[in-house]
Amino acid sequence: MAVDRERVLKEAAALLTRRATTSMDEIARAAGISRATLHRHFAGRDALIRALEEHGIAQFGQALDTARLEEGDAPAALRRLIAASEPVAAVLAFLFTENQLFEGGEVNAGWAELDARITALFRRGQDEGHFRIDLSPAWLTEALYGLMGAGAWAVHEGRVARNDLNHSIAELLLGGIRRSMEK
Repeated sequence: MAVDRERVLKEAAALLTRRATTSMDEIARAAGISRATLHRHFAGRDALIRALEEHGIAQFGQALDTARLEEGDAPAALRRLIAASEPVAAVLAFLFTENQLFEGGEVNAGWAELDARITALFRRGQDEGHFRIDLSPAWLTEALYGLMGAGAWAVHEGRVARNDLNHSIAELLLGGIRRSMEK
């Protein structure tokens, strides 16, 4: 039986996001494989974390491309980004919160590029007059990551319906960052 690497990474991220001390045995069980099979694919915990990071960078980069951030107004681009990121949200939830101990220069460069693209979207939204200017684009980027991560876990735990996730994230974030035209 072939191992679905993406499924293993998704399960690992979901467990590790909630409990950083999750064992390799628990990850293997959640993925429906033996610990030996898990170790054949990932030599140890560090290798699994590196694989999660590489997978997250690649998948999130594809989501940014799919979202076409440069097209249309910034709120519409943000909605597309949220929708395009949903399939990789569980991996992102882990990476945004737990992987700092494992980062290296090469991987940081990948995240820096992704952060720069999202930050540019928020800056554009501010320049266009759509988003508040009293919140920095870097903070808005972190807020987006936090909402996506929290939403992914809420869906995983069954507390939020998957069909409601994108709308909930977009409305909460956009409702809080829209620039008020009233003085």
